Amino acid sequence: MKEIIRITLGLTISCLIAGIIMGGVFTATEKAKEHNEYLNVRGTMTSMLGFNATHPVPADLRLYSLYRYILDKNGTKSIGYVLPVKKDKKISYALVTVGLDGKFKGLSYLNISEEKVSKIEARKTALDAVVKPPETFTYADSTIIAKKGPKLLAYLLPGEFNGFKSVIKVMLALNSKFTITALEIMEDDEDPGLGAEISEEYFKNQFDDKSLQTMKKIKVIKQPLPNDYRRYLEKSKWKKGEFTKAKIDKIRKKYKDHDICALTGATITSRAMTRGIKGMVKKFAYRIRILDNALKQNKVPVAF
Repeated sequence: MKEIIRITLGLTISCLIAGIIMGGVFTATEKAKEHNEYLNVRGTMTSMLGFNATHPVPADLRLYSLYRYILDKNGTKSIGYVLPVKKDKKISYALVTVGLDGKFKGLSYLNISEEKVSKIEARKTALDAVVKPPETFTYADSTIIAKKGPKLLAYLLPGEFNGFKSVIKVMLALNSKFTITALEIMEDDEDPGLGAEISEEYFKNQFDDKSLQTMKKIKVIKQPLPNDYRRYLEKSKWKKGEFTKAKIDKIRKKYKDHDICALTGATITSRAMTRGIKGMVKKFAYRIRILDNALKQNKVPVAF
């Protein structure tokens, strides 16, 4: 009997030690994974802003995150933004609430740090302290505002939408006039050699220079890309001196309002991409104008 107890106790202790070790390894692995994902996303964003090995990230570049929530109080909805504000000469975060009519409804300071605001659970805890039942909140999406000193460089929009056979995740960059300046495909599972070609420069770069007005009416056409345009779109293949500034300006002017040429054999994916990007641009432009107006009229001390 004593031997059975000894063996059982030994196995229990061994299992506990193994569990602690495995838990520690899992925690460390998850942290490393999160850090690598953060570096990958940040690298993508800085690249979309035009920074690289020969044009390094400036010391005064700042990326400010805004998190949009849908608030619901007994069926009456409003929009809430978790955003950075200036308080006591420091960066704090607040919940700014705007009605569906665009009218400012209020501001509540949140107990959350810059280090933790990117975590959805940390934001939930902070919001629970200021959003009281029966009002509820649901996370909608996020926006990153990139500034170099006082200058707005771009709005960076993470987004996702349905493709032909998968969810396509993208990162979109818009300038202050809501013209597309860059597009990156972050994740997709479309068919190799067909829909997966959305990641190729000759397709995704067609969206560059498209204005808000152009995106409202743009469509997908089953026509091959003009040779000069395709060569321009494939920027990684440019030869030294091939594209002068004058030539670039001429091509950009010529094709800035051009429709999107579909991928061969993947028209459905091409249309899904165009529809998804169009929706992101239109909705963002509408929402940020309302938010900007509410912030200015009520003199909210935003950090950006």
